[in-house]
Amino acid sequence: MKRALTALLVGAAVFAGVYGFAASLSVSSASLGAGTSSISACQSATLTASYAVSYDSTIPAYKVGVVTVSGLDTTAGHCASKSFKVTLTNSSNTSLGEVTGTTPSSGTTFTADFSSQGVSASAVANIHIVISG
Repeated sequence: MKRALTALLVGAAVFAGVYGFAASLSVSSASLGAGTSSISACQSATLTASYAVSYDSTIPAYKVGVVTVSGLDTTAGHCASKSFKVTLTNSSNTSLGEVTGTTPSSGTTFTADFSSQGVSASAVANIHIVISG
């Protein structure tokens, strides 16, 4: 469990960093540029994620259902009502499925529903969470 949590945190940090660097690119018909800038997190506490599984005879395997993300800080000026992206990846960090949405305006949890995507639970190695806005 500790290894999975560490992998989740490292994966989220790498994904957030890559996403931030990509956001700083500027492209026009006259020039191509790149740069870096500091990106601050909307909270300092660590998010945790877990998911429910159910058997799907069409795969046939157990598939990921709803991913629940806990530890969200929705106090003023933090992560309330911001866009999120939850991505499930395999051991090679290849995306198996992705869900986007908006964090709640209050509370400490939010969910991402992967039920219709048919992601085999045995293939999931990491959960990447990006909150932006």
